[in-house]
Amino acid sequence: MSIFDLLFICVVLGSLITLVSVVIAAATGKRRRAWVLLRAWGIFIVLYLGTSVAVRLTLPVRVLAVGDPQCSDDWCITVAAVRTSGTEYNVDLRLTSRARRVAQREKGLVVYLTDEQGRRYNPIPDPSAIPLDVQLQAGESVMTTRKFNLPENPGPLDFVVGRDGFGMGWLIIGRSPFTRTVVRID
Repeated sequence: MSIFDLLFICVVLGSLITLVSVVIAAATGKRRRAWVLLRAWGIFIVLYLGTSVAVRLTLPVRVLAVGDPQCSDDWCITVAAVRTSGTEYNVDLRLTSRARRVAQREKGLVVYLTDEQGRRYNPIPDPSAIPLDVQLQAGESVMTTRKFNLPENPGPLDFVVGRDGFGMGWLIIGRSPFTRTVVRID
């Protein structure tokens, strides 16, 4: 847990206390005080969220090599190998739980490849492949593969792990596990 995770928890708790204070002030006839509190809270939240988004968008891209794990708490995904055959790319992934006691999974993840021009290549749907959100027991590791069809000679590629939709990482200042991180595939 980073200092920014603790800051986020303090912001959430402070927001709850402030909003309860606003409701109490309004209910007891102190509407001006309620409005002042609400306005100050709104300004603070806009500044906090603006800072979080600005930091997230200006972070440099972190480049990992094949074999380097990307971890979210005790759950990790690692590009174990990349096999090519013509225009077909097979990316072998190792999903690992470093937890010691509990089963866990990581929901809402998507993976894709990008080329130098920023074009995105999604994996070919394969219902028989182990899903990325498979539940892993403590210390368990499984292998799965994602297949991609790319054009001839796509050049250097990056493997990207991201989240589907809006994630809580946008609300925490700093780098969350999969933010602006790529695995370079030569």
